[in-house]
Amino acid sequence: MNALKTSYVTTSPECDFSLHNLPYGIYSTENQSDKRIGVAIGEMILDIQFCEKMNFFEGIQFDKSVLFATTINGLMALGKAINLQIRHRIQSILSLDFPAKNEVLSKGLVPQNEAIMHLPIQIGDYTDFYSSIEHATNVGKMFRDPNNALLPNWRHLPVAYHGRASSICISGTPFHRPKGQILDDTQAPIYSPTKALDFELEIGTIIGKNSKIGLPINTNESEDYVFGFVLFNDWSARDIQRWEYQPLGPFLGKNFFSSISPWVVPLEALQSFRTESSKQNPPVLAYLQTEGLQNFDLNLSVSI
Repeated sequence: MNALKTSYVTTSPECDFSLHNLPYGIYSTENQSDKRIGVAIGEMILDIQFCEKMNFFEGIQFDKSVLFATTINGLMALGKAINLQIRHRIQSILSLDFPAKNEVLSKGLVPQNEAIMHLPIQIGDYTDFYSSIEHATNVGKMFRDPNNALLPNWRHLPVAYHGRASSICISGTPFHRPKGQILDDTQAPIYSPTKALDFELEIGTIIGKNSKIGLPINTNESEDYVFGFVLFNDWSARDIQRWEYQPLGPFLGKNFFSSISPWVVPLEALQSFRTESSKQNPPVLAYLQTEGLQNFDLNLSVSI
């Protein structure tokens, strides 16, 4: 898309939801309780059902029923080529020169502050990767010898644990403080609510394309499976985790609750933020090596 194009929907300079972002979400309102797909633009939400009823996606060949779903799974499964066409069409719909912009302004937009946001995807599985050397070092210092924070395998392979998909909720959802065994200052564990609830600002990668069991995916083909990203927080009960995690890894100290942002930012929206990866030492084995810019330079922040 032409970088000089602007939208007729007002956006403030500090707003992240510009014409070049356009994340997908699932929303409802008090007056319209059915869940529907929306795209964030400024402080508004573009209703995708409205766009389809207006035939705005005419000429793009795909099953239009996915636009009336209550998750974006069907949309993601259309594949990169179709989703890129849909993205470009949405950018056109919201651009200043769109012929039917008055109809969109009067009937196709919903203020975000009037929307109730829901999980954007049906989550079939969830794996949490230990991917930042700074984070891995800090946690290693917390749970192990501060002088030997990183275990030897960390520099060679993707270290991860398998999380509980069913306890992932939309950001802002209340949850109960977890209880579990804690090894306090005594020699025997006690059963107690956690006294060390922790949060982590992470990026969640949303996989939109199915793989086949038993068939490996080449690392340089991995982005064909990535639809986009969400903000992610795997809340942690560090005192429960500290006692239970060895030798098999996190369990009750982690899987009581996780939260994700309501908006899924497409991979294509982040192309201009790509940057060089830090040098891996020692180099990973050949099957894990990649080409091109695989990291993103993003500024993220947490509000408590």
